[in-house]
Amino acid sequence: MYQLRVFIILLLIILGTAEISAQTLDTNRKLKVYNFEIKEDIGPNATRKTVKAFEEANTFGADLIVLSLNTYGGLVGDADSIRTKILNSKIPVYAFIENNAASAGALISIACHKIFMRKGANIGAATVVDQSGAAAPDKYQSYMRSKMRSTAETRGRNPDIAEGMVDGNMVVEGVNKAGQVITLTTSEAIKNGYCEGQRETLQEVLAQEGISDYDLKTQAVTRMDRLIGFLINPAVSGVLIVLILGGIYYELRTPGIGFPLLVSVVSALLYFAPLYLEGLAANWEILLFIVGLILLGLEVFVIPGFGVAGIAGISLIFASFVLTTINNVDFDFSNTETADLNVALTKVVAALFGFIILMLLFGGTFVNSPLFKKFALQTSLEGKATALDTKKDSDQNLIGTIGICITDLKPHGKIEILGKQYEGMARNGFIEANSSVKIVEIRGGDYLVIKA
Repeated sequence: MYQLRVFIILLLIILGTAEISAQTLDTNRKLKVYNFEIKEDIGPNATRKTVKAFEEANTFGADLIVLSLNTYGGLVGDADSIRTKILNSKIPVYAFIENNAASAGALISIACHKIFMRKGANIGAATVVDQSGAAAPDKYQSYMRSKMRSTAETRGRNPDIAEGMVDGNMVVEGVNKAGQVITLTTSEAIKNGYCEGQRETLQEVLAQEGISDYDLKTQAVTRMDRLIGFLINPAVSGVLIVLILGGIYYELRTPGIGFPLLVSVVSALLYFAPLYLEGLAANWEILLFIVGLILLGLEVFVIPGFGVAGIAGISLIFASFVLTTINNVDFDFSNTETADLNVALTKVVAALFGFIILMLLFGGTFVNSPLFKKFALQTSLEGKATALDTKKDSDQNLIGTIGICITDLKPHGKIEILGKQYEGMARNGFIEANSSVKIVEIRGGDYLVIKA
């Protein structure tokens, strides 16, 4: 038993020594140093830059990676992805905090092997907040507390201080008082083991580590990188979803191929292309979107009413928006963080609600606006150009008037009343072309009708 204990202790010492030696730099030779920056909110673009940085650092054969950091925080899911990348790195990673490492930035910094800070910099304040800036429910705080503690423990830093950066109820003697979330200045961070030294430049950081002979490679951010980073931002991709759905909606309401379809196609390209290039959107996930559109088109133009095909189409479109955003391989979500899934669902659901609200507020009036008609192609069945009548809600004298359907109403289409064309909508189900109809209500630019 005694011999077994001795063996285990020796084994742990050997493993610990191997870990230390793996992180110790041989300053007697010329080293390769790779530097990249995160000076924005932590989000998909920051994750993308980090993944690209580690790939380039490995190709470069880097002995050391230095992350220059200045951020007020961001999305927890992306912060955790960056943290995991750093923790699993075989190349030592140093954080150089140029000004702020708040919230998600604090988690990323603590994951690094060493931390250096400029004079006047800060690290901490990692409480999870919602979009309004209010503290999120405790289940989110609990997740963040756990991540901060485990990360600090991994790097040999005081886990209580890390937890205190999230929860003011964690009191660390000499650091904070009850109710105060911990944020450390440069000198405080040095005093409490959260900073290896105050330095003003990257060169000073390397000099402190005894690195004087080195090749430095800095991550180059191209215009395409900036464009992709902009497009994969959840707020921007959410707007693109609204434009995709809005273009489809208005195209179904107007005859011919015109401006709404163009908007929808361009928005879909801008939404899916960056995700495809980043390896998130697989071919089959994009195919789900296309099949969903086909089913929706069949429901509107071929199958009367609204049933299985329409519901299936909407479901596939919704699924494609979510699946192309998260990291999964053929429905294998083992590498998908819960936070990433929550962000994807929140983005898509918010976009859908935004689309519904916009349609309720402006759906009818926008179709009949002069601006829309400058772009949308509007033709009669005979192929002659015609302007739809744009009567307002005040023109109630048409209610009860009998007319005829020029096109099928599924539920939207064209009707003719007293020799003029109007935008008609079947109140109930499907009405075939050439059917007699009666106007029962005028709502916005729509004339709601039933079979006469």
